[in-house]
Amino acid sequence: MNKLTSYSQIQQAINKSKNILLCLHPSPDGDSFGSNLAMYWYLESLDKKPTLISGDSQAPQDFKFLAGFGKIINKNITQVNLEKFDLFIGIDSSSLDQITKLKEIKFPSHLKTINIDHHITNTSWANINLVDTNSPAAGQIVYYFLKSLNVAITLDMANNLFVGIYTDSGGFKYPNTNQDTFLAAADLSTISPNFSQIIFNLENNETSGQLFYKALALKNIDLYFDDNLAISSVSQIELIKKNINVADTQRSNISNILKSVIGWNIGASLVETEANVCNLSLRTRDSVKYDVSKLAQSLGGGGHPTAAGAQIKMPLDLAKQELIKATGKLFFN
Repeated sequence: MNKLTSYSQIQQAINKSKNILLCLHPSPDGDSFGSNLAMYWYLESLDKKPTLISGDSQAPQDFKFLAGFGKIINKNITQVNLEKFDLFIGIDSSSLDQITKLKEIKFPSHLKTINIDHHITNTSWANINLVDTNSPAAGQIVYYFLKSLNVAITLDMANNLFVGIYTDSGGFKYPNTNQDTFLAAADLSTISPNFSQIIFNLENNETSGQLFYKALALKNIDLYFDDNLAISSVSQIELIKKNINVADTQRSNISNILKSVIGWNIGASLVETEANVCNLSLRTRDSVKYDVSKLAQSLGGGGHPTAAGAQIKMPLDLAKQELIKATGKLFFN
């Protein structure tokens, strides 16, 4: 299915619907926020009744500067009566467990589903799937969807789309950043000439807890496979001792910091957020040789060749052993 066909099918599904549900993915990032909030404002402009829920995680305050943040309802999809909705649009969620990890989702037969995503690990889980793995961000896909309809992108839409594109392209640094990325950003910056303030807000909004977590995480580094794999691991007990909230461990950039070291080709951040549950973030210096999306998939997660993640439902020591074992099997046998 080509993009234009997908655009048309998505628009037809939206036109036929009134009550539309949107959901942030677990541990939402800037792209999850930006792309969903931009879609929220678009649906409102059509006189639809969109509902945006925070999903498994409470909406972190880091993104409270975004237009529409206050409209996000702190519920996960298991707490919502799906019978009340005509359409579900999942954006930046590559699979059903990237909508919720709490239990298996069963959509009512009447509920049409749309999947808008850019992850290579996408499972095409919806009735309509618009998946562009060449795009660095879901925000970029939403931008071109709106442009295909000649939508007049508002300031609120533009700010949110810019956040999605900027964050998931790594500030225009990640390998799948392309000409279309810069064309979209240029257009959005024309609509929102104060985009430098958006970048400032994104890069200067840490809590003291986030800084203390970074200090703790960078103390707990172990190296494997001739230093090719660097793992930072932090236990739930350590978080409690330091009075660090789980929310402060999200978007910490630890795996990126690790892979910035020459020779540390895979950076892995492993944090035990609750008993028998560990969140894993992966980054690599060389995605051709070390495709971390495959590593994440082998551990029940997904993502991109350069950046991926998973949730491992094991105690920290066992989760770390599984990570080392999977890495060795994939890359160092």
